[in-house]
Amino acid sequence: MTPEPLPPSYVSGFAQVAAELADRIGSIVLGKPEVVRLALTALFAQGHVLLEDVPGVGKTTLARALAASIRGQWRRIQFTPDLLPSDVSGVTIFNQASRAFEFHPGPVFANIVIADEINRASPKTQSALLEVMEERRVTVDGVPHPVPQPFLVVATQNPVEMDGTYRLPEAQLDRFLVKLSVGYPDEEVEIEVLRGAANRSPDSLEPVTDTNTVGEMVKMALQVHVADPLYAYAVRLAAATRNHPQVRVGVSPRGVIALTRAACAYALINGRGYVLPEDLKALVEPVFAHRVLLSADAQLRGVTATEVLADAINSVPVPLPASA
Repeated sequence: MTPEPLPPSYVSGFAQVAAELADRIGSIVLGKPEVVRLALTALFAQGHVLLEDVPGVGKTTLARALAASIRGQWRRIQFTPDLLPSDVSGVTIFNQASRAFEFHPGPVFANIVIADEINRASPKTQSALLEVMEERRVTVDGVPHPVPQPFLVVATQNPVEMDGTYRLPEAQLDRFLVKLSVGYPDEEVEIEVLRGAANRSPDSLEPVTDTNTVGEMVKMALQVHVADPLYAYAVRLAAATRNHPQVRVGVSPRGVIALTRAACAYALINGRGYVLPEDLKALVEPVFAHRVLLSADAQLRGVTATEVLADAINSVPVPLPASA
């Protein structure tokens, strides 16, 4: 069933709130407007964000600024090698007074969960996030416990080549809607950071909106119009990764769903109630790159997922407008 078109006033209102959020976060995370925009895209598309980069470039600052700009509950989990799954999800404890078992929720029960340095924990602890990231609930001792809505995990990780890290399993990587890299700032931005380093903190941010409004914006993103040729375009982009000679495992159907959902939110952020091919092309790398497994030969020759995705985009014809 095709959703009803969004009224122009709804679209403009969505874009205005998104712009205010981007400005507020951008006042802390300087010089990275596209990274901020993609993080907001994941929020409105009911996805999760994985930030991978070297230490000290602002990954945790971005995550905290995003959480502080929305009036809701947020928690930060510092992942370490000795962290246990129950430290994340919670535990059932016997209450001597009431003579009954009681569930004590873990820090994952919040609207925004910051999983800092997620790949420093063991694979067993990392897997504690698998269910909640996909189903928005935690099952402990056979009892499901829903988490607050909206729900977003913003995870940071150091490159896997660094000491003391564990590689995230493919099943968990697939749970993240986008994988982003903050990157080093340019010289002017870094000087500006030094000038106001003591004054810029996510703790000083005033919220722009609340979780109820974000929930309504999530529902609006589900009503964005996607033409049938664009669904076919998204499928063909994924197929191009599966058939690429340098790819061992291509993008799954879940990755195609993630791309179209992200494109809907991305279109609304840009003030449109409909998706364009350019939206899909802009999101291919952040949505697909962590879902592509390169062949051993490609890895030995230094081929990157970015290069493979560029080949995929160039090999798939862009749909023509309906009027063409």
